[in-house]
Amino acid sequence: MSAEPFERLHGALQYHIVNSMGWSVLRSTQADAVVPILAGKHCLILAPTAGGKTEAAILPVVSHLATEEWPGPSVLYVCPIKALLNNLESRLSRYAGFVGRTVQMWHGDVGQGAKARARRSPPDILLTTPESLEGMLISTQVDRASWFGSVRVVIVDELHAFAGDDRGWHLRALIKRIEAYARQAIQRIGLSATVGNPDELLDWFAGPGKRQVVGPSSLSADADVTIDHVGSIANAATVISRWQRGAKRLVFCDSRSRVEELAVALRRLATRTFVSHSSLSASERKLAETAFAEEQDCVIVATSTLELGIDVGDLDYVIQIDAPSTVSSFLQRMGRSGRRPGSRRNCLFLTTDDEAFLLACAITTLWREKYVEHIEPPPLPWHMVAQQMLALVLESPGLPAHEVVGVARKQFPDLDPATLATVFDFMVGKGILFVSSGLASMGPEGEKLFGRAHFLELLSAFASPMVLAARYGSSELGYVDPMAVQPLKEGPTVLLLGGRSWRVMSVDWSRRMVYLEPTDEKGKSRWLGTSRWLGFTVCQAMRRVLLQEGDEELGLSRRGTRQLDEVRALVTAPERQGAFCWSASHLAGFAGGPLPVERSTVHWR
Repeated sequence: MSAEPFERLHGALQYHIVNSMGWSVLRSTQADAVVPILAGKHCLILAPTAGGKTEAAILPVVSHLATEEWPGPSVLYVCPIKALLNNLESRLSRYAGFVGRTVQMWHGDVGQGAKARARRSPPDILLTTPESLEGMLISTQVDRASWFGSVRVVIVDELHAFAGDDRGWHLRALIKRIEAYARQAIQRIGLSATVGNPDELLDWFAGPGKRQVVGPSSLSADADVTIDHVGSIANAATVISRWQRGAKRLVFCDSRSRVEELAVALRRLATRTFVSHSSLSASERKLAETAFAEEQDCVIVATSTLELGIDVGDLDYVIQIDAPSTVSSFLQRMGRSGRRPGSRRNCLFLTTDDEAFLLACAITTLWREKYVEHIEPPPLPWHMVAQQMLALVLESPGLPAHEVVGVARKQFPDLDPATLATVFDFMVGKGILFVSSGLASMGPEGEKLFGRAHFLELLSAFASPMVLAARYGSSELGYVDPMAVQPLKEGPTVLLLGGRSWRVMSVDWSRRMVYLEPTDEKGKSRWLGTSRWLGFTVCQAMRRVLLQEGDEELGLSRRGTRQLDEVRALVTAPERQGAFCWSASHLAGFAGGPLPVERSTVHWR
C-alpha cells in the first residue's frame, strides 16, 4: 500500500480498504488525489474508463467527512445520466458505510416515498443529476437552507460530458446558486476522461481558489488495435459471432438503429446478445447490463451509453462498428477493456464503408500521435441565462430585480454584465418576467410557457423530442419515435426494439403510448437524430491517410490493407478520379486549409 497518502485517510477507511476491499495498493491516480483533496483544493481527476476515478475522489472525501464530522448532506455527487447513478449507488454506499455514513439517490426515477424519507433524515452524500438539483432548488417541499447549508464538496462525474454542451453551463450556474445557501466554501472535484486541455477545463469548472489536476499528463499508446473492413452490418455480425468465442465482447455502434440491426443479426447467428441504448427503458437496460456482467460467452451491443463508467463487469474485447468521431470517445470505449490482470487494452474496428474506414484510420493515427481533443463549452449561453433568471424567480419569488441580474453576473462571469441586464429587461418586456415595486416574479407569458404541466421544461438545459412509450402487456420496453409507428405500406408495422421484432397493435396518442406484441416478422427501427460533426484535426488526419502522407502504423488487417489501397486509388488513378471528384473536393476543402471554426462535416457519395 502506498504509505504516505494511504496513512492520511481515516483509520476505519484504511482498515476496510485492506480487509474488506482486499486492496494491497492504491492506484497511482488514487494515491495522487489524496493530499490535494484533503487539503481542500479544487481538483480535476483524469483517468480512463474503469481507471479508478470514482475511488480517487470519494475515498479522501469520505475520510474528510468522517474526520471532521460534517453534518449531512455535505457531499453532492452529480452524474450526467440516471443509469450511472443507479450503477454507483451500491459502491458509494459501501464506502460511506465503512465510516458509518449514508448515501441517497435523488432523481426522476426515485419514488416520492424515498424522497420524503430523505427530507426527514438527510443523507451524508446525495447522488443526483443537474435537473434534479434544479427541481430541488425551486421546490416548495425542500428546505433549501437546511439541505444545502451543509454542502462542502461537489463531485461531478464525467465532467467532460457536461462541459462540452449546455448542461455544463447549467451545472456551473446551479453550483453558484447552491453556494448562496452553503455556510462555507464549496470544494469542486471533477472526474474526467483524458482531455487535451485539462488546466483550462479545471479553470472553467472551479473558478477561484487553489486547484490541481490529478492524473497522467500524456496518453499511452500501449494497446492492441486492429482495423478491419467488412463492408456491411451482416458481415460484421458474422465476424463477431466467430471471433473470440467464449469471451465477453462489448460492441459499440454510433446509432440506435445500427445497434438494433446488429443485435438481430447476431441472434440469428445463435450468439448470446444483449442490447443497451438510450431508447430502452431503464429496467430493460438494467436487465441486459446485469446479465452481461454475470455471463462469459456473450456480446452486448451498445451506443455511447456504455462509454460512460457504467459497470458491466470485466470485459475481454471491445469492438467498434465503423468509428467514433473523436479520439476522446475512442479512448473511453477502448478503456472498458484491459481490466483483468495480464490483459491489455484492445479495440477491433469493423468498418462498413469508405468514410468510416478512413475515419477509423485517422482516429487511430491521432491516438498514436498522443493527440486528444480539447473540451470547449459552447460560447455565449444567453439561453441559459434566461433559463436561470426564470428558475431564480421561482426559487425566490419577490426577489429584487437588481439581485436577479446580480446572481446572473456571478453565475456567468464571462459574459458582458450590461448584456445580462438587457436579457432581463427583454424578458420583462415580453411578459415572461414581471416587476412591481422593484420585485421580480413570473409574468403572464412565463406562466403560459412554464406554468403547471410545462413546469418540468424549466428544469433541463436541453429539450427532448416527443417519443412514444412502448409497452408489451404491463412491461415498459422503451421509447420509439412517432414516425416509426406510421405505416409506410399496407400490412402490419413491425419495429425493432431491444434486438427483437415487435408488431404495432395500437397507438394511444393522448397518452403517448404504443402497444406491441412479439413477432417473428422482420422489423425496422427509426429514430430522429443529428448528423455527426468531425473536428478539423480529425479531417486533416483523414486527408493525411488518404494522400499517403507519413508512414504511421495503422494496424490494418489484410482486408483493411486492401481497402486502403482501393480508397487511395480513387484519388491517385486518373481514370477513376471522376467517380471520386465530389468527395475529394469536399475533403480537400474541409481538411486542406484553414477553417474559421473547429468543427466541420465531411460528406461522401
